[in-house]
Amino acid sequence: MTVDALSAQDHMDLAARWGAHDYVPFPVVLTHGEGAWVNDLEGRRYLDFHGGYSAVNFGHQHPDLIAAAKAQLDRLTLSTRAFHHDQYGPFCRELAELTGTEMVLPSNSGGEAVDTAVKIARKWAYQVKGVPDGAAEIIVAGANFHGRTTTIVSFSTHPNHQAGFGPFTPGFKVVPFGDIEALRSAVNENTAAVLLEPIQGEAGVVVPPKGYLAEVRELCDETNTLFVADEVQCGLARAGTTLALDHEGVRADMTTLGKSLSGGLLPLSAVIGRADVLGVITPGDHGSTFGGNPLACAVGRATVRLLATGEFQERSRELGAHLHSRLNELDGVTEVRGRGLWAGVQLDEERVADRRVTEALAERGLLCKEAKGHLRVAPPLVVTHEEIDLGVDMIADVLA
Repeated sequence: MTVDALSAQDHMDLAARWGAHDYVPFPVVLTHGEGAWVNDLEGRRYLDFHGGYSAVNFGHQHPDLIAAAKAQLDRLTLSTRAFHHDQYGPFCRELAELTGTEMVLPSNSGGEAVDTAVKIARKWAYQVKGVPDGAAEIIVAGANFHGRTTTIVSFSTHPNHQAGFGPFTPGFKVVPFGDIEALRSAVNENTAAVLLEPIQGEAGVVVPPKGYLAEVRELCDETNTLFVADEVQCGLARAGTTLALDHEGVRADMTTLGKSLSGGLLPLSAVIGRADVLGVITPGDHGSTFGGNPLACAVGRATVRLLATGEFQERSRELGAHLHSRLNELDGVTEVRGRGLWAGVQLDEERVADRRVTEALAERGLLCKEAKGHLRVAPPLVVTHEEIDLGVDMIADVLA
C-alpha cells in the first residue's frame, strides 16, 4: 500500500504499532502547511498557534528558506567538519554579526547545543578559572527546560523528566528562577557558569522580574563566572527582539540557539559566544557528524537574512501586544505571561488548561498546546492581526 492510499486512521495505527510512544499526538494527520496554516489528510485547515515549539517562527514553507534549501540540495548536503565547505564560514560570520558575538559552534538540536555549552563551561572553569579538576559546578533555575539528554534531565525539577533515567550527572545546583539573592548565595569559587532561560518556556512562558537578567550579568562579572543563556525557544525574534536578553541590554558569555535557526526546515542549532570561552575547545575535544553541514548552514544563512531586516522582531512586538491584549480580555483567564508573539495563558480553577481544552480547540480548527497547567500560544511570526483575532475567538469559544 502506498502512503497516498493510507487513511488518517491507518497513519495513527502505524504510528502506535511501530513508533515508540514518546508522545501522545492529537488525532490529526498533517500533510502540508503555508504561513500560519496547516492542512490534514482529510482536507481540514487549522490555524497554527503551536508554531512547532517556536521552531516555525517564519511560518510554514517560507519561500526564502525553501529556495535556499532547494538550491543547496542540488550542490552538497554533507561533507562533515573534516573538510571545509563554502557555507560554513559565511554562516558563522553572519550569525555572529547578527547577534553581536564573536564565535559560533554549530550543532543539530537545542539539547545538543546546551550539552555543548555545559562541556565548554566546565573546560573553561578548569583551564581558565582554575577550578580543581572534577569540582566545577553549574547553577540552574528551578522549573527549567533545556532538553532531554541524560545530562540535561539530571538538573530538571520536573519529576517525569527524571523518573526511571538515573543515575544522574552530578555538578549542578538549582535555585529559584528570578531570585537574585538565592543565586548570589549559591555562587562559590567552584562555580563555572549560571545557565538560565531568559524566559522559561515549559514552566509557563515565565518572564523574570525586571532587572534580574542584568543583575545575573553583574554577578557573573563580579565572580568570574560564565553566564550561559538558553535562547533555543525564546531567541531569534520570538520575544520581540533578536535575542530575549536584548530586553535588558545584556549579552551572555555563551548563548544556545536552535529551533527557528533553520525556520523549522531541518535540525540546526548553535552555541554562540566569546571567542576566549569557545576557544577552549580544540580539535578532538568535540565534534558532530552533521553539525554545521552545508544544507543546514545554507538554510541558516537564509534565516539570518530574514532576521537582519528587523521585520520579524517588529511583527513580534506589535502583533504580540495585540495577542496579549486579546487574551487578557477572555473570561476564565487569570494571567497572561510572556513577550512578543509568545504567551503562557493561565486559566482559573474551573478551566484547567489540559488535554480536553486543546483537543476542543483542534476540533474548532486551532492547534495549540497545553503544558504544565497552562496554554502555550506561539503562532508563527507571519501571523496576521485578523488571524490572531480568529484564533483568540476560538479560545474564547472553548473557554465559554
